[in-house]
Amino acid sequence: MATEQHRADAQRVEDHGMTVAIIPARGGSKGVPRKNLRRVGGVPLIERAVRTALAADGIDLVVVSTDDDEIAAVASAAGARVVRRPAELSGDTASSESAILHALDELEAGGDSIRIVAFLQATSPFIPADALTDAVQQVRDGHADTVFAAHETYGFLWGRDAAGAAVALNHDAAHRPRRQDREPHHLETGAFYVFRADGFRAAEHRFFGRIRIAEVPEWTAIEIDDEQQLRIARALAALHESEERIPVRAIVTDFDGVHTDDTASVDADGVERVRVSREDGMGVSLLRRAGIPMLILSTEVNAVVRARADKLRVPVLHGIDDKEAALRAWAAESGIPLADIAYLGNDVNDLPALRIVGWPVAVANAHPLVQEAARVVLRRSGGHGAVRELIERVLPG
Repeated sequence: MATEQHRADAQRVEDHGMTVAIIPARGGSKGVPRKNLRRVGGVPLIERAVRTALAADGIDLVVVSTDDDEIAAVASAAGARVVRRPAELSGDTASSESAILHALDELEAGGDSIRIVAFLQATSPFIPADALTDAVQQVRDGHADTVFAAHETYGFLWGRDAAGAAVALNHDAAHRPRRQDREPHHLETGAFYVFRADGFRAAEHRFFGRIRIAEVPEWTAIEIDDEQQLRIARALAALHESEERIPVRAIVTDFDGVHTDDTASVDADGVERVRVSREDGMGVSLLRRAGIPMLILSTEVNAVVRARADKLRVPVLHGIDDKEAALRAWAAESGIPLADIAYLGNDVNDLPALRIVGWPVAVANAHPLVQEAARVVLRRSGGHGAVRELIERVLPG
């Protein structure tokens, strides 16, 4: 009888409604302020979650539930539909389940029929799209009612009793078998949960019915709840995520700390000398041959900036206090949308320009605020081939 009921449930899931990914992302956060907008691998956490959901097969609609205007704008630009979450569901004590139920109510009130929900958490920056695809398929095919992300572990878990003494939880402390002689456990990562919408409404909880595990790599399990975890996630992104091509039509750079190593020597006559990279010079030559415009935009008024720009045969605007206004004017005059421009910077005076282009880029040794604002953080430092590295990622093939 139970088997027949499961088949009936599976058929109902298959025949009615869409699969929707719901990503709750409120604006408030105590541990990491504005957490859902912080960047890992140069991309805001909320955008990373939206991208993953869009990349997974079997998901028909991606929805972000938020109370925050900026999160809504980023999510919408990334391709998500936004559901505005009311204040009573946006506080520190509000549950994810309440946000999901509200989003389902809003979607169904608008005429959408939902059969499967994929609940993603933006604070998990490394959600594997293939594991999410498989989890959706398991629920779609009726093999499970709920599937959640977890990684395999052989760790010995301990707790404390009322007196503070250590207590073995998942093993016999007097018996220490070898790893190969033990059965693994699975640790829930919090990255995603996929479940039947009707079963979720009935249970008002993400775990119900037949529950299965979607096994994911252990390195993807990090969940960002504090600044240290954010720093670790950024390091993991640099280690694991491949360098993508940067598809732009123009490059604009700062000068000091980008073309130079941000140091200078001054002789007795006050003449300033800086160090530059010959690699950068060759890169600019290749960029010029490819017909891609480049501009140097510098706050400094210094003969060395003009001399280097002339050597590179690149136009320069220096003595610029308002880089954003200057960049907007140059883009308009050149007929190049800001979305198609990469800006390479290193310090806080570059932030206004970085915020308006499609590809904000930072040198490896940039100020932390610049690295956070960047979509890409290069491996090379200013004056040590950073410009060449950016150019090689812009040039096709």
